Amino acid sequence: MAPRTRIGERPIMDVKEERPTVADLQGDNAFALLAQKLWLKPSKKPMKVKVRQDVLKSEIWDILEKDNFAFKSLLVLENLQILENYLWPGYSEDSSNFHVLLIVLIANVRTREHLPTWNIFSDNSTEFSSLFRRVLSMTLDTTLSTTVRTHLLSFIISAFQSLDCGIVRKECAPLVSISIWHNLTSDKKREKRLDQSVQLKKAWRAAAKRYDAADEATRSRLFFERSWLFTLILDFFNQLYNEKSKSENILYCERFMEFLSDLQSQLPTRRYVNTLLQDLHTLSAIRMSPAFNNEDNGLLRDLYVLLKHYTYFSIDDHTGIQHTRTEAYERHCANLAVLQRVAYKHFKEKLTILALSNYASIDKRAELEGHLEALTDAEIVELCDLLDFRTSYASSTKLVADRKFLIEVLLSGHEKRKTFQETARDLSILPTELTLFESTLLRNENYNGSQPLAIPKLNLQYLTVGDFLWRSFILHRCESFYEIRRDVEDAIKRLQPTVNRTGQTSFDGFSRMALPITKPGIMETLPPLVGDDKPAAVRAEITLDVSHLADNIRREWESLRPDDVVFILAIQATDDSKMIANGGEIPSDAQKLGLKYLRAAEITQVLDENGRLLRDQYGQQNGHGRPRLRRLQVKLDAAMYKEDMDRVSHGRPDIYESMNLVLRRRGRENNFKPILESIRSLTLSDVPLASWLHEVFLGYGDPAGASYSHLSNQIRKVDYRDTFLDWQHLVESLPGKTVEPSDDVNGSFGPPYVLQTVSKSSEAPAPKPSKKRRRDAEPSPQAEPKAIQISTYKPANTGPYPIDAPKLNHVRFTPTQVDAIISGTQPGLTVIVGPPGTGKTDVATQIINNIYHNFPNQRTLLIAHSNQALNQLFQKIVALDIDERHLLRLGHGEEELDTEANFSKHGRVESFLENRDAYLVEVDRLAANFDAPGAHGSSAETAGYFYSVYVEPAWTRFQESSNLPDATAESIVKNFPFHHYFSNAPQPLFPAGADKETVMDIAHGCYHHVSKIFTELADVLPFEILRRDRDKANYLLTNEARIIAMTSTHAAMRRREISSLGFHYDNVIMEEAAQITEIENFIPLALQNPKNGEMPLQRVVLCGDHFQNSPVIQNLAFAQYANLEQSLFSRLVRLGVPTINLDQQGRARPSIASLYSWRYENLGNLPLVSQLPEFQIANAGFRYDYQFIQVPNYRGRGESEPTPHFIQNLGEAEYAVAIFQYMRLLGYPASTISILTTYAGQRALIKDVLDHRCTKNPLFGFPKIVTTVDKYQGEQNDYVILSLTRTSRVGYLRDIRRLTVALSRARLGLYVLGRREVFESCFELRQAFDLLLERPDKLRIVTGELFPSQRILKEEEGADDVPGETQMEGVEHLGQYVYEMTNSKIQQLRAEKGLPESEAFVATDPSRREAMESIYEEDEELGEGKEGVYEAEE
Repeated sequence: MAPRTRIGERPIMDVKEERPTVADLQGDNAFALLAQKLWLKPSKKPMKVKVRQDVLKSEIWDILEKDNFAFKSLLVLENLQILENYLWPGYSEDSSNFHVLLIVLIANVRTREHLPTWNIFSDNSTEFSSLFRRVLSMTLDTTLSTTVRTHLLSFIISAFQSLDCGIVRKECAPLVSISIWHNLTSDKKREKRLDQSVQLKKAWRAAAKRYDAADEATRSRLFFERSWLFTLILDFFNQLYNEKSKSENILYCERFMEFLSDLQSQLPTRRYVNTLLQDLHTLSAIRMSPAFNNEDNGLLRDLYVLLKHYTYFSIDDHTGIQHTRTEAYERHCANLAVLQRVAYKHFKEKLTILALSNYASIDKRAELEGHLEALTDAEIVELCDLLDFRTSYASSTKLVADRKFLIEVLLSGHEKRKTFQETARDLSILPTELTLFESTLLRNENYNGSQPLAIPKLNLQYLTVGDFLWRSFILHRCESFYEIRRDVEDAIKRLQPTVNRTGQTSFDGFSRMALPITKPGIMETLPPLVGDDKPAAVRAEITLDVSHLADNIRREWESLRPDDVVFILAIQATDDSKMIANGGEIPSDAQKLGLKYLRAAEITQVLDENGRLLRDQYGQQNGHGRPRLRRLQVKLDAAMYKEDMDRVSHGRPDIYESMNLVLRRRGRENNFKPILESIRSLTLSDVPLASWLHEVFLGYGDPAGASYSHLSNQIRKVDYRDTFLDWQHLVESLPGKTVEPSDDVNGSFGPPYVLQTVSKSSEAPAPKPSKKRRRDAEPSPQAEPKAIQISTYKPANTGPYPIDAPKLNHVRFTPTQVDAIISGTQPGLTVIVGPPGTGKTDVATQIINNIYHNFPNQRTLLIAHSNQALNQLFQKIVALDIDERHLLRLGHGEEELDTEANFSKHGRVESFLENRDAYLVEVDRLAANFDAPGAHGSSAETAGYFYSVYVEPAWTRFQESSNLPDATAESIVKNFPFHHYFSNAPQPLFPAGADKETVMDIAHGCYHHVSKIFTELADVLPFEILRRDRDKANYLLTNEARIIAMTSTHAAMRRREISSLGFHYDNVIMEEAAQITEIENFIPLALQNPKNGEMPLQRVVLCGDHFQNSPVIQNLAFAQYANLEQSLFSRLVRLGVPTINLDQQGRARPSIASLYSWRYENLGNLPLVSQLPEFQIANAGFRYDYQFIQVPNYRGRGESEPTPHFIQNLGEAEYAVAIFQYMRLLGYPASTISILTTYAGQRALIKDVLDHRCTKNPLFGFPKIVTTVDKYQGEQNDYVILSLTRTSRVGYLRDIRRLTVALSRARLGLYVLGRREVFESCFELRQAFDLLLERPDKLRIVTGELFPSQRILKEEEGADDVPGETQMEGVEHLGQYVYEMTNSKIQQLRAEKGLPESEAFVATDPSRREAMESIYEEDEELGEGKEGVYEAEE
């Protein structure tokens, strides 16, 4: 994407040193003292804020300016809530410029910290408009320092990235409207542009009328709006051409190029801006500037490449239609044709050759420049004028349009450029040592928000689907290479390469992920395919010495699977003292590690030392002791192999001779190659989105345009089967609608229910459709259904056996859940926001059930972020009336399914064959029923013949006799042909005295049972004919399965394979959609090839919760700057797409739910959380059902951080384990207790403490799980012990989404361990901690009771104390109490079992903690490498 640049760039401050601590916020810090005095002082009633401008200047602004606006100082002020409590409430039009600038600075801090910003201003849109105007004016004020102007520009960038916010959009839109075309070179050029579209002319005339009709003040504002961007760009040119540019000037230019790229990358801002930028020759001006040509400014050069990509992106700026490759080339040729005609007409003598040349010979820079050399300076200017190119700039601008500049304009305007598809095609997806350590990627690794990056952003809107795919490919490739580089660095550091006595590299350390090797042997090089220049395949063999490996590590190497990627490295140990000697170059990052070369290879097979496949030997013992060698047969990266061999042919050394290390990665982390291949293939293809979803996905038009109520194919009559449990449930579920029985029934009746919407007879005339492609277009009003007509039917009898009875839904869905089910059953897009415990999985399951039964010819794809979520969904589907033969589970997660059947492809094939055997036994029983001789039950094929010869004719004769006018119930029973077969069914088969209708119903049910046998066998027949397992599995996917489940990762990995099979589906349902990256949201929508140029997709249902965790992205630059952590779900919510918000939770006690319900609009509680006994009874041994417990320094220590982000807190770890022990001694089942932490380091420490204190003691055992909050999203347990860990600052828990997850995992009891002063002052967490801290912050226990308690919670409300209530003063106090309880329990067990004292359990004395302290020290030493990451990186 970007050219490689020298690493000679500005150093970036260490992020870790910039963070304020609790001491900064509460100690003697000048800002903290000022905050207490002015805006944080306690007050009983709200007071109007009065800002003293002199104090603002002398005590805040001057200090910040003197410190060059240090980020830590700004962060201290932001943490002290200066913006929301002081600066904004005290703002008015009379406020000083310093006041405005401080608001800008703090708002930028919030944006950089990824905190919500604009909602602070939403309470007063008038004042915000005033503020924004002042900021715009100040961006043009050249008397301000460049640093201050850079901060102002960052504020504007943030605003244009937040166009989903109404008050921001209102201010930004006029700045990029058609009025800015007043600044084009000439009226002639503008008229030429306006002639391209009728809509453009209308927009221009409307803007002119608005200006002409305005008063003087409004005209002044309109003039400022249309000239603001133009003036700012000219000032940017001055910055670029300033020969004395300092680092702050370059930073401003980089920020401004980020701003221009942002404007160009979204259609609403690009529509008119692109024309202005090209008219001003912005790219040529940048390329010719001194700043660009200074090689130290690598970031600025890379930002130029990104801006150039967007500026020349092949799209119609006004319609938003992407040009095909053919159309793009035709436009390029038309541009050259204009040049040739002008050249021939006006410069015939000098440019005849140019005018008569073919296009391919003049669209390259060198050739075209050669033709133009013949022209004089004046002729160059004349040529540019004739081509409508700008040839002069304002005298105040340092940019001079001289010959060199104008030639650059001509070259850049006519050269042939790569399309975004060609850019993606040319990027390798397999890394080398050069691509892993490119300066562009290394710069991203050091990101801290202080400067922009040359990577695309995932925006609110995209130019086209291809644009979205290109951005996703670039970003995911960068993210993958970042992770690979981190693994490579970790392995090399652990191996400790050194130079031995012979001068060779040896390894003194050890890594389980890498093994030293001798050079790989090249086995075969296949000749290139037709039209290609690289080998078709390069096969090599790597020999591994595994004799010294532990068995578990050896098995990890042996378990490498075909297509897994490994890396072959050449490591040359370096002598640090000699690396920079005699004025040599500064070594690169790769050289510092000792990495000379790196190549990727794909596993084809793993062999033993005798060359036999290891996969064929699992479960066998060879009896020859420890294995010594293993052989990896691999395919090398053919493209790089060709380059390497070309270098060898030119006398360079063969790099494969120096390869001495092979490195593998963990399976789940190593799927980057198939995922990148899938994204790239989509980028290069023209796979369309479903037409009804296209505009909503891109972010344009009516946000509600894809909802079922706005689509023409809305289904008026739907069978909702068991969705409604009874008539009352039906009426309650449809509030605001008239529910009436259809004409053929009277009064209320039971399910199943068929709902038919009846529209109003006289509807208002439809409004004229808007031609504007605006994302904020108001949804067109829809006619409300006047009534819903309800009908019913008698379900068909399915057979006499209990197994034949249909499995029914028993969930009494709430009205909003029913609303979601109705929407999901209809065609279109359904977005369901499901807060914790609101039953979104039940809703998704019922939607699937309804689609399955209403549309038997449609297929549904189920997608989830994790195997765990998919398995939960699958288990609920299996419990409904869905035939198991239509279910298929792809991927590895089916191994964890808690169901009797195996739903994998292999398991489904096996299941079909097993079912065949059972059904063939039934065929033999039927043959006995008819006394039919022969082996009818030998195969599905013979069973089919038997059905057509015996069963079908017998049933036809029975029906004919039953339909005779004189047929009676007795004669029908007598003629029933299957009496013998159903002799083992519950008797009597036909009740005595049954009428004719009842008898016929039973008979039809019996025949349904019989016919199903042969239907199943007919489905099995292809598996008897097909011989290869792969063919059987693929037939199952493409022909048999109707509900196919897989993770989003599996869909991304197998996209090409699945689509190539001709697999088609009609519906996509995604669980955990808010946790899935946007490209992984997109790929399931494109797993099939179009039919007749259209995607056959009919429904998309997204279930998720954007108030909980977003997708996990390892690198901060990609997560926050590029917004790679954005999901399609959260983006659609921001765009205003209608959502259905589930509003009643049934997971937690109402008191616990109140800790997080404030995050959601109108989240209430289901009656069951108040009515069920488990919610009414108090937690045994605890005074409260939830409590925040203050944990002071333990043994003089709070948190510790042995390695970056590996944060631990021994006091909280001991406290968490002590609470667990206490609960176990009271009788709580271990399976009902989970211990959660906010950091991986704390998780490791708690596990160590548990191992030391509990695991080997049967009194305690181990809790159900000890894990991090992020890992536990989607899970729940009765009791949760939560360790917040941090004692110096809030850390990333300031992201309220993580706290929401943490507080919503517990059903009955939640005990939070933390440092009160750290969290209670945090503005974002305030509402939750206000509730937590209403109760005492020292643990209150209740003595003298065991689990389960007999106390009723409601009876204790308002009581000062409870009998037996005791306060624990700290971890030592609780530890001593648990120790005494343990001894008492041991005494009791000894007495019960008659054990002598020597055989009793031994309790751990809490006063003897030396062993634990040593474990803690060891844990700190081990807190590195793979485990040394914060939770979000796991």
